[in-house]
Amino acid sequence: MSTKSDILAVLEAERSRHISGQELANSLGLTRTAVWKAIKTLEAQGHKICAVPNKGYKLTEESDVLSPESVLQFLPEPMRGNQIITYKTLDSTNTELKRLALDGAAHGTILLAEEQTQGRGRGGKSFFSPYGTGLYMSVLLRPNKKSDTQMITIGAAVAVSKAIEEQTGKPAEIKWVNDIYLGGRKVCGILTEAATDFESGGIESIVVGIGINCTAPAEGFPEELSFSAGSLDSSGLLRSRLAAAIAREIIEGFEAGYENRNLIDEYRSRSILTGKTISFQKEDKTLSGKVMGIDDSGGLMLELEGGEKLTLHSGEVSLGYIKPDKA
Repeated sequence: MSTKSDILAVLEAERSRHISGQELANSLGLTRTAVWKAIKTLEAQGHKICAVPNKGYKLTEESDVLSPESVLQFLPEPMRGNQIITYKTLDSTNTELKRLALDGAAHGTILLAEEQTQGRGRGGKSFFSPYGTGLYMSVLLRPNKKSDTQMITIGAAVAVSKAIEEQTGKPAEIKWVNDIYLGGRKVCGILTEAATDFESGGIESIVVGIGINCTAPAEGFPEELSFSAGSLDSSGLLRSRLAAAIAREIIEGFEAGYENRNLIDEYRSRSILTGKTISFQKEDKTLSGKVMGIDDSGGLMLELEGGEKLTLHSGEVSLGYIKPDKA
């Protein structure tokens, strides 16, 4: 690592106290001048560092710049060797990580950006990703023969919900399939994309993309999102800590093979749709029905008007009744 990366790693690991320039110099084998120059470089990159004479340097509580060093500090020991890549601006974290996967990036690679210029959601929709107010990240998973790839979408939704609750103390709910809600507003979208091996037909890699509104943009959300979008707005929340918690939950759950059958029960307990009326498209027709529950594979079980039963395994649904199209 570079000198500034070494110093940042120490400051991140010791956020609770000031560290003198001499201590930094001694521990890293540097001169005091080299330490001072590195501190100035870090400040220029946006890191908020409190410098106190005769005490030293300390990252402030507000310092929340995404960096490999900041995320690394909060990962469990077995994941400390995972590759972590950060960008200021990127078209899409999923698009970039898919490129890297083709080039051989390892299982567990974590990629983050401060901003996405072409953020993508499910169904080809765009995902609003302004600079500095959200957490935009993707995690690369490489399945083996024993991996349960069928439950990755359900697993990712539960993993992100648990991480958000852990870091904010607020209950997170899931709108089928994998939108995360707090207080009735959408705060997170998840996009899972797989690449298959042409010869074997098996899944070669899976990229799980997560976009979270951590704070509301100063200019507000776009008009089309203003009635549905929300943000975590949690005092003291560090995006680096949240990113590490999400990566940990996703990777550990996937590697465990979702053998814990509590997974689907956790998903069901977080569903905001059960018992409510929703509308959806099927064969170019708009239909409405009451959500009866979630089946064991994550399908949305519905009862339509007239008593017909139907289970959805993919697609988009909207809360509320819309008059069905005529046959």
